[in-house]
Amino acid sequence: MSRNFLDAYKINLWKGRLEQNGNVVRGIEELFAKYRPDGTLLFGLVNVDAVSPEGENLLPLCFIKGEVVCVLICLVDSETGKKYLVLVRQRRVCDGSLTFEHPAGMLDDEPDPYVVAVREVREETGIEIDRSRLVHLNPGRAFFPTTATSDEAMYLFYTELVLSPPEIRSLHLQHRGEASENEKILTYVIPFEEGYKLITNTNGLLHCFMYLADTEDWELLKKLKYPGV
Repeated sequence: MSRNFLDAYKINLWKGRLEQNGNVVRGIEELFAKYRPDGTLLFGLVNVDAVSPEGENLLPLCFIKGEVVCVLICLVDSETGKKYLVLVRQRRVCDGSLTFEHPAGMLDDEPDPYVVAVREVREETGIEIDRSRLVHLNPGRAFFPTTATSDEAMYLFYTELVLSPPEIRSLHLQHRGEASENEKILTYVIPFEEGYKLITNTNGLLHCFMYLADTEDWELLKKLKYPGV
């Protein structure tokens, strides 16, 4: 695959959204790019010359990451009905701290978020699911975790799986991740309300609330207390 930055799927997706929003793109300068081994653009930093519909220059610096899927996995104990979260523990790129998150991954040049959601759940947790088991919480529109400096757009899914207690325990503390992507992941299976306390990114917390609202699990929602709150 060619490593032509301006021809990359993510660059054209971002540029298309700029133009769909009425902006005029006069130039794009590549400042930095990171590619996968197959030549697919992973992310990039650009200097863009673009003008808004009001005739004002947009901020020139933008971090291009593209679209991302995030999947909340809820395991339901077949004997007690108790709910558990499957989280992945890994190091944050920016500061090296350990973080607990819902399984997630970038779409790269795959336009179907369901395909990527199924793949990321398998790669990061070892759980095999069919796309029919996924519930899309924000269909038809992406959510943006940042307001200005990145094009990252998120699609939030959840899945509920009823498993026996031994099946639930078997998914805890499993080493996962793709070696080619330098992923070192450890799975954490933990009661929902306790797992919620481990999550420190706002998107992950919002995901929990949206799942509970969609399933109308108001009793569990009332139990959620964040440390210090």
